[in-house]
Amino acid sequence: MIIQDLLRYQETDGKLRTIEQEIAASDERKKYMTARKFLEKAPEKLEALDAKAAELKHIFELLTDKYAEIADTIKDYENLDEMVEQGAEVSFYKKNASQIMDSLKALKAEISKLSSRIEAAKTEFAAAKKQTIAMQKQYKEYREKYLEVKNARADEISAIEAELNKLSKSIPAETMAKYNLKRKEKLFPVVCEVQGNRCPQCGMELSIAEISQLSDGKFVECDSCRRVLFTKK
Repeated sequence: MIIQDLLRYQETDGKLRTIEQEIAASDERKKYMTARKFLEKAPEKLEALDAKAAELKHIFELLTDKYAEIADTIKDYENLDEMVEQGAEVSFYKKNASQIMDSLKALKAEISKLSSRIEAAKTEFAAAKKQTIAMQKQYKEYREKYLEVKNARADEISAIEAELNKLSKSIPAETMAKYNLKRKEKLFPVVCEVQGNRCPQCGMELSIAEISQLSDGKFVECDSCRRVLFTKK
């Protein structure tokens, strides 16, 4: 029967899955994957830091222009005594001087704020650089260790895969294709026996039509977890 062959295949496949899970749970793979994911996102982080640096540069240029404007205004006061002697209004220049003082205070506050942002950006860049170097080292080191872990189980995996290939020959290609597709989606077990008209994995109750199909010896697919369900006659 197809179901018996499929269950034998799944039982053997379960041994392969156990090995896959043990490899996936290894410290070597975890550290390798952590480093790989970090390095994959590193360019995006660097782009963000570059954008921040460009923003700070633009702000610095604006403040430089503002300082130049104030400096030009201050030059007007170099000959203030002579201008007053010639009849210039002291009150006018006094008011302007007050405005210049306010502008200088505001500029000082902006410069202080910019300085803090620049220091924070420098610290962030230094940390990112340090972490990137560490992750590059970890990636290289644990990639090799992860490959060693996989290679240590290679013979065991090959033997199981050979057995699976042998067992698959007695299973219809269409059924095998459906099984492999669900297996790639990390669905396991793929094939389950119905218990009390419910999927034993997710508890979804089957419809009358589905129960009828099962009674005829057919497979049905659970609407909830998408496992392949069957019932023994």
